[in-house]
Amino acid sequence: MVLAMFILMAFVSINTVEYREPIKIDSKPISFKPIILELEVEKLEIPTNRHADFLQAIGNKESGNNYSAINTYGYLGKYQFGLSTLRGLGFKVSKQEFLNNPELQEKAMYTLLKHNRKQLKKYIRKYKGKVIHGVYVTESGILAAAHLSGAGNVRRFFKKGYDFKDGYGTTLTSYIQKFNGYQLELN
Repeated sequence: MVLAMFILMAFVSINTVEYREPIKIDSKPISFKPIILELEVEKLEIPTNRHADFLQAIGNKESGNNYSAINTYGYLGKYQFGLSTLRGLGFKVSKQEFLNNPELQEKAMYTLLKHNRKQLKKYIRKYKGKVIHGVYVTESGILAAAHLSGAGNVRRFFKKGYDFKDGYGTTLTSYIQKFNGYQLELN
């Protein structure tokens, strides 16, 4: 066996590696200058003025979006309806039926918005997009104000500048301003 190894080794060449000193290169530190790029990018806006956003905002203002809320004056639900308003809109329900039915509350709000829009159509057409008594007016602002104070008080505002206040001191004009610019879907 030893003889076989010697014979094999005779046919195998052995490469040797020669050690060399490392090459030294004169170098200087590399400095980088910042490159400032100015790009024009279109502003991306996520619309927050849709009908659903309006309902969310007014519900939040009225009750914190709490369908079971009852305020100190007895107004009910997410949008704080009085029973007399509900009955006037054709909803013959008890307090508990109304409070326990979010779908009914949404339907009542939609019905009220359509009713007030019809009642205030002339004022919406005439004043939308204008500043009246120091307040910029839009359809959604008018309808929010009518929700707070009733259509009659909105008419009084446009005719005489009367600024209704509810029992908590919330003014009609604050609703016109806070809820202006929403795109309502009231077909």
